[in-house]
Amino acid sequence: MLKNPKPYIAFAILPLYFIVRILSKYPEFVEQYYSNGLYPIISNIFRFTLGWIPFSFGDLFYAFSIIYIIRWLLKNRRRIIKDTKNWLIDILAAVSIIYFAFHLFWGMNYHRLPLHHNLNLQADYTTQQLIKVTKQLIEKSNTLHFQITKNDTLKVVIPYGKTQILKQVPDGYTALEKDFPHLAYHTKSIKKSLFSIPLTYMGFSGYLNPMTNEAQVDGLIPKYKFPTTASHEVAHQLGYAAENEANFIGFLAATNNKDIYFNYSGFTFGLKHCLLEVYRRDPLLYQELLVSINPGILKNYQETQAFWKSYENITEPIFETVYSNYLKANKQEGGMESYSYVVALLVNYYNSKTL
Repeated sequence: MLKNPKPYIAFAILPLYFIVRILSKYPEFVEQYYSNGLYPIISNIFRFTLGWIPFSFGDLFYAFSIIYIIRWLLKNRRRIIKDTKNWLIDILAAVSIIYFAFHLFWGMNYHRLPLHHNLNLQADYTTQQLIKVTKQLIEKSNTLHFQITKNDTLKVVIPYGKTQILKQVPDGYTALEKDFPHLAYHTKSIKKSLFSIPLTYMGFSGYLNPMTNEAQVDGLIPKYKFPTTASHEVAHQLGYAAENEANFIGFLAATNNKDIYFNYSGFTFGLKHCLLEVYRRDPLLYQELLVSINPGILKNYQETQAFWKSYENITEPIFETVYSNYLKANKQEGGMESYSYVVALLVNYYNSKTL
């Protein structure tokens, strides 16, 4: 029996790193044996175990972990000089365990097959195709908006609370399950974050806790954004790690939900992404399309923009840079900009369909 396993655990990070790098070269293997094999078992165990708890267990886990780390660093600060080797081994052992747990519990999903392969979609599209789908989304969004408000100048206000919205999120996935069995979502674990205030100041509307598989939503964001944000985080929960793919699946779940407010939130979410891409390609055409959108829809966009502007601070760019680099390190070369790649999935999905 080993007297001190810490050095072995610490240096295990090297073979672990190379195993992850090697597996990342074989997305078909990851797709079959991890994303559609081991991961659903792990995810369901976490959701079954923690989903019933009414608060975010993962947020508490993070809070106590941070407190413990600070306490440990303070207690062991003198070891940095007096016992440097063992101090470093302790640190590296902890990092090794976290690295292993992250990839085992969720992180390997970054290395699965791209979603457009599974949906048999193209990865690129023309400006003409983009304009066609954008106009369809404008028409659909305008129709839903007027059905709700009966007045094209009023913004949409969801008439029920955020907790109720979270309860309705699985309905969209139930509808999707008929055509996409791999999107089945039966044991829910969607919660408002206990740390919504710092999350907002960091510039994030939600996240998936990879250590507890809880889908976290910022409880402060406008209610209008709750359906798509929660549906996006559930997509992460189901193993779709890439942001553009989670955006697209979240869009599908919201627009297939039986609730009209979910539909409105979903279609205007997709429309906004397409409009931004139109603006990037042709600013004049963007202005032409903008005047065809109900003013009330633009007010919902402005509501969201005003919310985030009110929380702007000097630390937000730092967190965005860190997260962008994290995404790049996990095969999302565009970093934070990879969110906009959802347009390719949207355009190719709806290019042959009528909304």
